[in-house]
Amino acid sequence: MIIGVLKEPESENRVSLLPETVRVLSKLKVDFLIEKDAGKRAFATDSDFTEAGAAVGNRDDVLQKADVLLSIHSPGEETLTKLKSGQVVISVFNPLGRKELVDKLLKSDQTYFSMDLIPRISRGQAMDILSSMATVSGYKAVLDAAMHLPNFFPMFMTAAGTIRPAKLLILGAGVAGLQAIATARKLGAVVEVFDVRAAVKEQVESLGAKFVEVEGAKDDAAAGGYAVEQTEEFKQKQKQLIHDHAARSNVIICTAQIPGRRAPLLIEKATVAAMKTGSVIIDLAASTGGNCELTEDNKTVVKEGVTIIGKSNYPSDMPNDASRMYGNNLANFLKLLIDENGGLKMDFEDEIVKGTCMIHNKEIVSDRLKDFYSE
Repeated sequence: MIIGVLKEPESENRVSLLPETVRVLSKLKVDFLIEKDAGKRAFATDSDFTEAGAAVGNRDDVLQKADVLLSIHSPGEETLTKLKSGQVVISVFNPLGRKELVDKLLKSDQTYFSMDLIPRISRGQAMDILSSMATVSGYKAVLDAAMHLPNFFPMFMTAAGTIRPAKLLILGAGVAGLQAIATARKLGAVVEVFDVRAAVKEQVESLGAKFVEVEGAKDDAAAGGYAVEQTEEFKQKQKQLIHDHAARSNVIICTAQIPGRRAPLLIEKATVAAMKTGSVIIDLAASTGGNCELTEDNKTVVKEGVTIIGKSNYPSDMPNDASRMYGNNLANFLKLLIDENGGLKMDFEDEIVKGTCMIHNKEIVSDRLKDFYSE
């Protein structure tokens, strides 16, 4: 079996596999064909890949010869039209938010696995690319905020007087939020955290942050650890508390998202206007509408004296380690699809294989995806 690695779009610096991971997977009797310069922006050269045992070719070579295609961003229209019958494509399709794409792919005769559908069960943790990339995002978001803030993060006691520590407000205590807490605390900031899931309170406090609780939150155990839609009464309570705490904060890190839906609006214009001049908002939910009303995706804007950075792809800014993490997750998943002779096996009795498969034989396979589109 030949596994092909595609080069990502110009806006993306990561690559789905680094040479070190190719070397490990090659022991499973599979061959690799890497698109020329696929790893260049992640600091992995073509010669690094050939030394790891892979071959390097142009895009058409990879599309024509590979049995399995790997990428981070889902292939574009031009690439999809060149796929061979029966090819397997493993990427991040975001199918919960792209019904038109799912409908289109249902008419093709390839098999599509979407790594953002990995079931959140114990076995799936080693393949969970969302958690891996959220770790990078939480870390980089705090560093970006520190670079833009006209204040120190830690407290300083100097001959020139005492500098008070920066106050951070983090919205959402998922993986990105927790990593943001850890990074901000290491930099000496005072951190407060909002999350609708009371279950994360202990984790938040263990990292040295204060958990700001809003009474009456709805928590759905079936949501797999994700936030769920809340009642209007709860949203009003939350709105006022967030407004009050935001007005006292120097930095807000927004991480709250709901799979397949618009990101919840948590920071309104009036709240931005109430913040201190020079404050910074980092909105990691920018690509799904943003948690801040004034966020513009992939842009940095200044409103009411507040710098608002709408950015959902921080992992591209740390391409080497982000590629390493993504590649390790992907390698663990690929091991489920490779038989003892290096051939392709797709065991849909396996909960992870089935749960991650978007489409096979022109049918939706993932129960989660089926349920989502039947709502």
